[in-house]
Order: sequence, then C-alpha cells, then structure tokens
Amino acid sequence: AQSENVLGYIVNVERIPNNCSHPPNHISLKDQKIVVNLSMAYYRVNISAYNEAGESPQAIYIVPEFSVTDLPGQIHVKSQGTNAVVTWTPEYNPKCFVVDWGTGKENMRMKIITTSTGNFTLDNFQPYKLYKIMVHASDVCQCESFIRHEKTFGVTHFYSVEGVPRTGPANVTILNITKHSALVKWTEIAAEDRLGFLQGYRISYTDSSRKKSPAVTLNASITSYHLTGLKEKTTYRVQISGFTSAGEGPLTLSQPFSTPKYGTVEPLCICITQHES
Repeated sequence: AQSENVLGYIVNVERIPNNCSHPPNHISLKDQKIVVNLSMAYYRVNISAYNEAGESPQAIYIVPEFSVTDLPGQIHVKSQGTNAVVTWTPEYNPKCFVVDWGTGKENMRMKIITTSTGNFTLDNFQPYKLYKIMVHASDVCQCESFIRHEKTFGVTHFYSVEGVPRTGPANVTILNITKHSALVKWTEIAAEDRLGFLQGYRISYTDSSRKKSPAVTLNASITSYHLTGLKEKTTYRVQISGFTSAGEGPLTLSQPFSTPKYGTVEPLCICITQHES
C-alpha cells in the first residue's frame, strides 16, 4: 500500500554456513528483481525496503535446494567408523575446494581445502542419519564470501551406518476391488523414518484360511500395486514393509478387504417410451 513511497531495496545474501563470519553480501537496488549467480550451497536472502523515513523489517528467504542432475563431478564417500573419507576427481585444478556437510541447512559445517589431492576426511558422523555432502570449486580461498567465486562440483548423500526403517508406509488403502483383483495404495515412508537408503517395499497378503501368498517386492519409487489372481468371496489381509540394505522394517497394520462373489455389475438402462393413443 505504501509502495509509492519506496525509494529502493536492500538485499543481503548470506551463505549457510557462514564459518568465516563474513558480513552478508550487501546489494542496494531500485528494482523489485535481482539475478544472483549462486553455487548449490544453502543461502539466506534478506530483503528490506527503504524510504526517507528509514528501512522496513526484513523479509527472510532461504534459497531452496537445486536439482543435482547436471553437475560435472561425482563424489564418493567411504565410512570409517564415525568418520567418512570423501574423494573426487577434479575436472580442473582450482585454487581450493569448499566442502559442506550436515543433515540440513540448520546444522551444516564448512571446510576450505587448499590441497589438490581430491580427498578429505569428515568427522563426527552419527548413525542412521542422512547427511548431505557438497563439494565446490573456488579460485578464491581466503576466508571471505564465496558467493561470486565458487562453483558446485558435486553433491551426494550418505549414511555412516544404515538401519532398517522404523515404520512401514502410511495410509494403506484398498481400492477397485473385484472378485479376482484389488488395487493397494500407500504413502511412502517419511525420510526421517527410513534410517537408511530405502530400496523398496514388500507386500504380503493372506486369505481367510491363513494361506499366505508369495510376497511382492517393489522398488522404492512405487506407491501402488494391483493384486491379481484373488479368489472370489474371500477376505484378504494386506501388510506392507519397507527395506534398506540393513534389512526389512516393521509391517503395517493388517488391512482387510473382501472380494465379491460376482464381478462388476454394468448399469442397466431401462427406457420407457410413451405412445399416444
């Protein structure tokens, strides 16, 4: 409502983590748009407006995660107890590399590596937690802002120790039931409950005589499955679990459903025509 009184905007761009305690990159502009070249590290952007009376409160924006499909380099991580050895093969030899690692933007750590060996040991990893590791190349290596200099070389994710999922998938529902088939749908296991890289799901189902059908194994990207070969007029119970390289997690609560005796009944249309006498 007061935009006609705005004289300009102040944009502060700060890298996360900011281990160097470097002041945010301070940009003053008149427009309501700015283009900033950033690496794939986390960044905090603070935007405020100002006029003759002073500066407004800041709007805070965290730059979201970028896609990692088009990065030039691969990162390899090998666990050594609570430590991890990170290796990579540089496409060229920058003056240094900047390594970020942590479980999220709230607790990332950063280290500047000035050697060109392409490896680094990270410490203090906790089991069953997913870590994000990023390697950036930079030709400026002093403890200063990397915003204008660093380019992301590669990104990977890592568990120092994998566990089995602590829960099964949520919201298991049975749909489109016919006398010989049914559709099972579910919601994927939440990332914080996986405790490892989720490799897939297993569906188990038994009929009312407790005859167990062979379990169906699906990859982790699938969240529905069409059960076929069912018997008519029979009650079935379905359970689903997720698994990682460490093993299979708990089964979901049993979801019962019953197949009908008859197949799908097509609607019958009765047309009545009135004739004049």
